[in-house]
Amino acid sequence: MSRLLVVSNRVAPIEEGKPSAGGLSVAVEEALREVGGLWFGWSGKIENSEPRVREQTAKGFRRATMTLSRRDYREYYAGYSNATLWPLLHYRLDLMEYDRHEATGYRRVNELFAAKLAPFIQPDDTIWVHDYHLFLLGRELRRHGFDNRIGFFLHTPFPPPDILMACSDHEAIVKALCDYDLVGFQTENDVRNFAAYIRRRTRGRVRGNRIEAFDKKTLARAFPIGIYPDEIAKISARSVRSNQTLRFIRSLGDQEMIIGVDRLDYSKGLDSRFAAYEKLLATYPDNRGNVSFVQIAPPSRGDVASYQSIREKLEGRAGQINGRFSDLDWTPLRYLNKSYRRDMLMGLFRVARVGFVTPLRDGMNLVAKEYVAAQSRDDPGVLVLSQFAGAAAEFDAAVVVNPYDIEEMTNGLQTALTMAREERQERHGELMRVLGRNNLGAWRQRFLKALAEA
Repeated sequence: MSRLLVVSNRVAPIEEGKPSAGGLSVAVEEALREVGGLWFGWSGKIENSEPRVREQTAKGFRRATMTLSRRDYREYYAGYSNATLWPLLHYRLDLMEYDRHEATGYRRVNELFAAKLAPFIQPDDTIWVHDYHLFLLGRELRRHGFDNRIGFFLHTPFPPPDILMACSDHEAIVKALCDYDLVGFQTENDVRNFAAYIRRRTRGRVRGNRIEAFDKKTLARAFPIGIYPDEIAKISARSVRSNQTLRFIRSLGDQEMIIGVDRLDYSKGLDSRFAAYEKLLATYPDNRGNVSFVQIAPPSRGDVASYQSIREKLEGRAGQINGRFSDLDWTPLRYLNKSYRRDMLMGLFRVARVGFVTPLRDGMNLVAKEYVAAQSRDDPGVLVLSQFAGAAAEFDAAVVVNPYDIEEMTNGLQTALTMAREERQERHGELMRVLGRNNLGAWRQRFLKALAEA
């Protein structure tokens, strides 16, 4: 069996004896332990000297990380990746910024990734590239003469042609994607958007999942990423008995809890979520004093102006809601702008009556899946989910709402809070069956199998 080389913008830190934090880390580490290989990417360190590569072996596999210069970080990461591509891919043209110097920096760093990865590549290696930071890496590896099997998986949404074309580099991006043997997306809608661009903007052909364009052939398919639901269930059952979680539960008293956990980002729809909760308290006054909304939103990308703006806006909205509805013994909204350990979050999910997951646009949203898996089968909570989260394509049994319709979100919350136990159990059972079929291991195996056959 060939080795596997995994390439991503960042490589998760390796700490022996500690579990991996995210779904991608778990999937990558499992694959590398099974077949051998290397995980390559940026270390997260910024240095003004020539980029250095450091190798390390731990947890049964190797990783190699490189540093970036301050200029590369500014142009490639903070600039083009996060100020241009991220809003573009999430349909937010109003927030997209385009700078040709940053576009040049993005190309330069993709070339740097290829040059630094090249010495590690053996002829039979399979290469798996992850996410929008590295759209161009396959092209650069081909220019280095590598004819290995190379697959790409996009964790974000992929927009329709009219939106993608707002970026001046749209053709270069799609052309570079065609250098991969397999391009994986989260949903069938993303695949359709990619195929629509090929049909409308190139002289290429689309036959099912097979793409022929720019004198190249590739395969485009949906591979919805999952979690390990049984593992989440065990973690949540254990964590709910921890001192920290019990202290939090005692602070709630007899109140029901609505919970949201999101990185602080404009794509998550937090402002609309706060507005829907405020409307819930105004429209259904029986919830006052009986329901609390806990929104955990760790800060991210603080050096990008749009992120500073959303933080200030949410702090103001939270103050407005609490000022309007608070009582001596009840705080309606707890807005926590900090990070918590994953095991504690799973414990909070387990005791929350409602999981409130309403991004304006999201590739998949694993929080939705983790919330469902963390629930007690006997007395489960209800997931209120945005129709524009990738998870909605699998989660028919959730209460699916339009995040642009505040009243619909409000009514969705009320439906979830008042839902009978029998219906909650039925919905939860169906969602768990979906999670079991499409777990994290199945996602990884399906992608690598398709890449081997591409």
